[in-house]
Amino acid sequence: MTTPIPVRTPLPASLAGSTVLLLGGSSGIGLAAGTLLRQVGARVVLVGRDPERLKAAAGRVRAAAPGGEDDVLTVAGDAGDENTLEQAFERAGEIHHIYATAGGISGAGLLKDLSPEGIRDTLAQTAWRPFAIARAAATRLPAGGSLTYSSGILIVRPRPGMTAPLAGAGTVEVLTKALAVEFAPARVRVNTVRYGRIDTPLLRSIPGLDSDESVAAAGASTPLGRVGTAEEAAAAALFCMANNYVNGQIITVDGGESLV
Repeated sequence: MTTPIPVRTPLPASLAGSTVLLLGGSSGIGLAAGTLLRQVGARVVLVGRDPERLKAAAGRVRAAAPGGEDDVLTVAGDAGDENTLEQAFERAGEIHHIYATAGGISGAGLLKDLSPEGIRDTLAQTAWRPFAIARAAATRLPAGGSLTYSSGILIVRPRPGMTAPLAGAGTVEVLTKALAVEFAPARVRVNTVRYGRIDTPLLRSIPGLDSDESVAAAGASTPLGRVGTAEEAAAAALFCMANNYVNGQIITVDGGESLV
């Protein structure tokens, strides 16, 4: 393609009328992104594994802004499954942006204690998903479209016992830069938002972080004195979608936690 990428306002309002596919959109940051997108007039397609939770999420997103039933669509399934992704594109028609939120990290353990099979399974689960999403995006996103992944600061601040899951989860950050170059001729951008601790159901599933008091205590040691909200985290993804000159970047949203 010889035509430059379109110039448009980089404000989130430019997303009005676009269709955004949210992979992992039934809770946490993905759900918050759906709510923010509806508030600026975007059409939203939510993908999640649990049909009941997905239905409840769609209700919350619809409540964020008036619109028709077709403004919030749902597809139940695994976002790393190419059949689920195909179904989402067929259901929505044209999709302009994709935002893929990270799920939980599995396969933890000291490397010496992990079996070869366990390591292979962990890498297959975590590393394949971003590739599957990229394959779906490669031929379907239009010029001016974008793919935004998410990752976490554990990738740059690892802890013992996280070698295998972080090796797989870190795939998105390497892939972001490679895909940004590969997709650029089609004028499709690729970025990743790297998150610190965000107050989501995933965070509260960690033992000892299942109450307002424990989450507040955990955030007290951070530079800004609290953990981030799902809306603050999701707003960074909207920035990546809206700004047509941001490409191949890893944007950190962690309140400065990775600095200390």
